[in-house]
Amino acid sequence: MTDKKSVDKKPTCGIIMPISLIDNCPPEHWSDVLGIIKDVCITNDFFPNLVSDADDIGVIHNRIIENIYSSDIVICDVSCKNANVMFELGMRLAFDKPTIIIKDDLTGYSFDTSLIEHLEYPRDLRFTSIIKFKENLGNKLKATHEKATKDPNYSTFLKNFGKYKIAHLEDREVSSDTYILNAIEELRRDVRVIKNYSINDKSDEVSRLIRSRSIMEREMLEKEISDVDRLKFRKAVQEYLKANNINGKPKELDMEIGAIIDELEKNNDLKRIAGNSSTFRQLVRDNIY
Repeated sequence: MTDKKSVDKKPTCGIIMPISLIDNCPPEHWSDVLGIIKDVCITNDFFPNLVSDADDIGVIHNRIIENIYSSDIVICDVSCKNANVMFELGMRLAFDKPTIIIKDDLTGYSFDTSLIEHLEYPRDLRFTSIIKFKENLGNKLKATHEKATKDPNYSTFLKNFGKYKIAHLEDREVSSDTYILNAIEELRRDVRVIKNYSINDKSDEVSRLIRSRSIMEREMLEKEISDVDRLKFRKAVQEYLKANNINGKPKELDMEIGAIIDELEKNNDLKRIAGNSSTFRQLVRDNIY
């Protein structure tokens, strides 16, 4: 049985790498690569941890970011230039913590990270070449961790561009009730957003107008209009419909709503009541349908 205390004392090595099909490399290929990296870590007394793995239950993105930040050292495989991998590598480099980049021999260098040494291995995972790669990676792992531990000015990446204030994560503890309430509030916000973007109006023209409203226009829609002015507006709309023999059938109105609004906007008294074009259009629709 593994002694948990002895495991906890070992420095952690986070692993960032592809895990699914990309560039004709199936999940099984990445499983083999992961096994090689883990073997190097264990042989050199590091505790390997794929950053997307976690025992606790929580939002997966939070776990990944926490693992990227808290790992004593990270090995990142940029083979095939997987977008998620490159993004996670970018976060690690922003924290400017010890990082080792590896790639296979069929993947080119990325301009942004070319300043950092890359250890290379054969994509076909040839045995003799992998033996040499594991030796080089092990030496690099120990040397990098030792230098980062002893040198307070150690920098993996940002040293190439001057002095910067390093990003860090703030630890926060909240009760389970607070966590649940925050999660519920986030869901409520998401539902409100979905509702705002799920407006299904009868008219394509009206839908276009609704989608194109600015935040300022939506706030202006809340303008208070007196009952007298509302009745005056309604009477003017009804008189216009009657004078032009426009029936209240939805299909006919859908086709003519744009023209109706344009004509009614020529009435300065109605424009005064509405106050702005968005409210004007809304009042017209309210008094037609």
